Amino acid sequence: MDHRPRLFLTAAFLCGVLLTLGFKDFYPDLERRFRRRRGPVNSVSGAGLHIDDQIDLEDHSKGKTAKVSNDVEVAEGIEACVGNTTLFRVKSLSEGTGCDILAKAEFLNGAGGSPKDRVALNMIKTAEEQDLLTPHSGDTIYEGTVGSTGISLATLCRARGYLAHICMPSDQATEKSDLLLKLGAVVDRVPPAPIIDPMHFVNRARSLAADHTADPKRPGRGYFADQFENQANWQAHYEGTGPEIFSQCGGKLDAFVAGAGTGGTIAGVARFLKSKLPNLRIVLADPEGSGLFNRIKNGVMFDTLEKEGTRRRSQVDTIVEGIGINRVTANFEAGLELIDDAIKVSDEEAMAMARWLAEKDGIFTGSSSAVNCVATARLARQLGPGHRLVTILCDSGTRHLSKFWAQAGNIGGKTDGKLDDIIGV
Repeated sequence: MDHRPRLFLTAAFLCGVLLTLGFKDFYPDLERRFRRRRGPVNSVSGAGLHIDDQIDLEDHSKGKTAKVSNDVEVAEGIEACVGNTTLFRVKSLSEGTGCDILAKAEFLNGAGGSPKDRVALNMIKTAEEQDLLTPHSGDTIYEGTVGSTGISLATLCRARGYLAHICMPSDQATEKSDLLLKLGAVVDRVPPAPIIDPMHFVNRARSLAADHTADPKRPGRGYFADQFENQANWQAHYEGTGPEIFSQCGGKLDAFVAGAGTGGTIAGVARFLKSKLPNLRIVLADPEGSGLFNRIKNGVMFDTLEKEGTRRRSQVDTIVEGIGINRVTANFEAGLELIDDAIKVSDEEAMAMARWLAEKDGIFTGSSSAVNCVATARLARQLGPGHRLVTILCDSGTRHLSKFWAQAGNIGGKTDGKLDDIIGV
């Protein structure tokens, strides 16, 4: 057999290896000559350095520190996270009504996660200015609340050097009182009672504050925040929430809709917005059992389900928490004459709206927010397409799991509902 082809291939391979080994030392010198002949086209950063020139790196950082600009403003404390919340378009309600329905995301307030952050902070600051509170002195803030104001106070008390003692009705969602305890507040859950009863949660807080101040053996003073009557409540919304809404809307707004518990939100926002937009409609969203609807509609504080002070029962017959009341507070009175209309919302409508918002928009709201959205969508239908309405999303549904959402149930992937079935228009 002829083996010459195989020998030729082997010889060619060995020659290639030898040529490669010899050329590797010659090639760099050839490349340098070629580049120099072409000129300095591959300089480094325009400095005239050729790619083959040696570059020495020197460390000039020894003995020097990085400079930090003094112009950078850094927020101070959790208080800086209160206010300036987002205003966003609720897509499903806007598309379903032909109006721009905008929601002020007050659940984004960074202390207690509700609009009560604004109120709590302003009440504390006002009391400090009046020398009624002194940080880190043992002073304790007492308040009667259904939950949200208490949570905001408990958080901000810790931030500003105070203790918090919260009185709340025993029929409120347990997650609220559980959170208060985690925040270090003392919590009194008292039986529901009419406002004329000394054991009503507001009266209880007022009494405890007075007892604290009168006791010489106790450190500090007792300060009753009194959110229902304290003017710092509505003023917080007049100075903050209202101007924010006006700015975020570019001054273009047809209606503002909100519920009322203390009445501070609707009064403060109404006073500011009406001063800028006299033709703006202010509409109250009111749950079952509350007398405010009749007060706006008929000028009489009465509800067929309950008259305040006639029986020892829940203040308002509804599963909705945070709004609805059967008396006119000082805060509500501050904006009463500016409220143009009221819309009554049933528990069933509120639960249906809460499920709708979760299903359609991924918005998991609390009960008062659901009431606000029912009333806003209903008003939008009444006004007709092309109008712009703003409402308040007060807090997250996570604070309403054991009561409101326990009855509302799981959304279960339903997406075929109709808005008309909820708002009844």
